[in-house]
Amino acid sequence: MFLLCKVASLTLVAVLTLCAQVPAARILGGHEVRKHSRPYMVLLERKFANGNTAHCGGFLVSADFVLTAAHCQAESYKVFLGLHNYHQRKGVQQLSVEKQFPHQNYSECHYINDIMLLKLNSSVKITENVKPIALADNDNNNNGPPKSCNVSGWGQTKINGSMSVILMGVNVKLIENKKCVEKGTYCSDGEAGPAKGDSGGPLVCEDGKVHGVVSVNYKPNKNAKPVYMYTKIEGKRDWIDGILKNDRKL
Repeated sequence: MFLLCKVASLTLVAVLTLCAQVPAARILGGHEVRKHSRPYMVLLERKFANGNTAHCGGFLVSADFVLTAAHCQAESYKVFLGLHNYHQRKGVQQLSVEKQFPHQNYSECHYINDIMLLKLNSSVKITENVKPIALADNDNNNNGPPKSCNVSGWGQTKINGSMSVILMGVNVKLIENKKCVEKGTYCSDGEAGPAKGDSGGPLVCEDGKVHGVVSVNYKPNKNAKPVYMYTKIEGKRDWIDGILKNDRKL
C-alpha cells in the first residue's frame, strides 16, 4: 500500500499532498484506561505475505464482526478480545478472521471510506470483559454533530517508540475543518490524540456510541498542529448493516 502511494516513511506527520497522510500511529498525551472499562476494544495482530507483522486497533460490533480501518488489511489476523495488558493473556479470547470486507469505495491513496469489517472465524463469548458497542445511526447528527469524544489503543506512546503494553486512552474535541468536510471525516487536532498501532480504533462520543474509526493524520503545514481524521460511521450504516445481515446467510 505504501509503495503504491509513494509514502516515504511512517513519520507522525506529513504535509498533506496527494498521498502524504499517514496511518494513525499512537496515543499521544494519553493515560492508561481502567482495566476492562472498554470491553469492545480489539487488538489486531496482522501478518503479511513476507512474514512481517504489525498491529491495528478495532472494536467489536457483534458476536461475529469487528470493525476497523480499511488500511489495516493483511493476509491474516490474530484477534485479541478482553485484552488490557499485552503480556497478561489470562481470560483473553483469541480468534482469527474468516473473511474481510474493506469498503468497496476505499481509496488507498486518499484514505476515503477507510473502513472495514472483519468476520471472525467463530462467535466470541460475550462476557463482562468482551461486549459489542453501539454504532451511531445515519440520522444521529439531527441533534448536532458530536463534540467530546475519546479514542484508545495499544499504539506507540512516543515518536519512534515501541507499542504500548497496556491499553491507553485520550479525550479529544472534534473541530470543523475544510479538508475534513471535503473528505467526509470527523477531525480533532492538537498534541493529544491517536496517531500506527491505533488505526482502526473507535471514536466514542458523549452518547456512548461509536461515531468514527481512527484513520490517518496530517499537518496542514510544518508549523501547524497535527490533525487527526476519523472515518464517519454516519452515512456508512447501510453498508455495515447490509454486511452484518447478508453475510450471516452465506
